[in-house]
Amino acid sequence: MTQTEKEIPRLLPSAPLPDYTYVTGAGLPHPYRDPKGHSHLKKNRTPKPLVAEAWAENRAYLLAVDYFNFGYYWEAHDGWERLCRVSGADSMVGHFLKGLVKMAAAGMKVRERSIHGVRRHAASAGEVFADIAAECEGEFYCGLELTMLQFAADRAAQLAYKQELPPGKPLRVFPFLLQPEPLPLA
Repeated sequence: MTQTEKEIPRLLPSAPLPDYTYVTGAGLPHPYRDPKGHSHLKKNRTPKPLVAEAWAENRAYLLAVDYFNFGYYWEAHDGWERLCRVSGADSMVGHFLKGLVKMAAAGMKVRERSIHGVRRHAASAGEVFADIAAECEGEFYCGLELTMLQFAADRAAQLAYKQELPPGKPLRVFPFLLQPEPLPLA
């Protein structure tokens, strides 16, 4: 089942999506370094650390999930990597974010047509999610179902991908979405 862009739920609908997704080596302007980049001169504030129990209150986390779900893999990778640094790379949250970074990196490798990179990053993400599931007491972590993440990562490592994707056009390459558990009613 594929979803059209209009059917994909936004977690942070107030934040605009970039004009393009950055793909290394595709001749696109680097988002930050190039004056033509989609995020050039935008303030790169340090995000608030991600707290597992308060994931729904972390704008940087929610935006990175939106980026991933809409095919902005470089941007999701960048967002989760920044969150990982401020949340403590050696913490459980940091370890979880590393798994998401690896999933986004797998999406980037699809765009770069590096099947070896896709398989390496996706398989590594699956291992991270399995480790988190073994340490975690519940089925969900930071709103995401760990079994689904592990399955999706393992599956992403086995899929065949289109050879040609238009550079810069955000396209979902994975047959799944990151869909957090429903927020509790206040």
